Amino acid sequence: MGRVLHETPNPPLSSSTEGATTSSTSVMKTLNGSHHFKITGYSQSKGMGVGKYIASDMFMVGGYLWAVYFYPDGKSPEDNTAYVSLFIALASEGTDVRALFELTLLDQSGKQRHKVHSHFGRTLESGPYTLKYRGSMWGYKRFFRRTLLEQSDYLKNDCLSVHCSVGVVTSHTEGPKFYSIAVPPSRIGHHFGQLLKTGKGTDVSFEVDGEVFYAHKLVLAARSPVFRAQLFGPMKEQNTKQIKVEDIEAPVFKALLHFMYWDSLPDMQELTGLDSKWVTTLMSQHLLAAADRYGLERLRLLCESNLCEDVTINTAATTLALAEQHHCFQLKAVCLKFVAVPENLRAVMQTDGFVYLKESCPSVMTELLEYVARVIEHSMYVCKHGIEPIFDGSDANGRRVKQRL
Repeated sequence: MGRVLHETPNPPLSSSTEGATTSSTSVMKTLNGSHHFKITGYSQSKGMGVGKYIASDMFMVGGYLWAVYFYPDGKSPEDNTAYVSLFIALASEGTDVRALFELTLLDQSGKQRHKVHSHFGRTLESGPYTLKYRGSMWGYKRFFRRTLLEQSDYLKNDCLSVHCSVGVVTSHTEGPKFYSIAVPPSRIGHHFGQLLKTGKGTDVSFEVDGEVFYAHKLVLAARSPVFRAQLFGPMKEQNTKQIKVEDIEAPVFKALLHFMYWDSLPDMQELTGLDSKWVTTLMSQHLLAAADRYGLERLRLLCESNLCEDVTINTAATTLALAEQHHCFQLKAVCLKFVAVPENLRAVMQTDGFVYLKESCPSVMTELLEYVARVIEHSMYVCKHGIEPIFDGSDANGRRVKQRL
């Protein structure tokens, strides 16, 4: 009669790991901590009795609670109170907790002659000490002979000072991960954007250049400190149902709302209905001013970044004026360096933007002259050393910027 073999089934290996060479690493580390325990009134603790102790407050190291136990009359009857005992105890639940210990009785004379019993220095010899359960201890029943202790510099003003160090040894194995769960990226911007798109639950409207935009007060207040003050602050608008906004064009305000809900910039050509290469630059200029007005720092930096990439002959002066007015120091530096190049300067000075720059920001002209002087000084230096100067219209980062006339 044949036998039926009952085998314990093994979990199948995935096709990606079957037959492959794999590896793993066991990582051991020590979590260190320490505690200072001061024992005052030592003389009054004598006579407590053998096995009676004074305990420190509990302290945490490596996820476990510990305490220092001091036995003024010793821990063992056979020593007949001739020694003081000192131990570190596991004060929380734990099984086979492996740790290193150090007990130091501090010399209070300033001579640094501390009495140290350390387990740390013997790690290669005997390894960490294992505590089996709560209340397990490591230490010395004959830590110090009482007569010598009471004549030493360790006892001062009837006080002892003990420093305790604990190093809990832990281990874990690192290996390849065969399974993972894909987490989709956040769609919070999309969800808020849908609120704006559908118009559900709107409770405030803005009249901008004859056009009305609907929004949600809480969203605006969460995104902008200016809207928060305007809608909920002590000086809030009397009519928060419909607010009239001055000095912003409707497409710019629409782009501003889009950013506040979606946390991204819209397609400017699609938003404005204009098919022009200048639309993005022009909208970025207006949006930068709006971002500064409503305290939207990230939007301001996005606009700065866009404008920095499009510093040209036709835009440099206007963008420089805008950077000065709204304290955009990085963008301002890029514009100054671009305009200061002699070949660029001559062309920029012919634009309407340069006239506006002189009228609105006269102080910038002084800074521009300083940049021009540096460029001329550099040009003289390279000519003196036989190097041909190159004025290529690069920006502050050395990237070439097209000159669009």
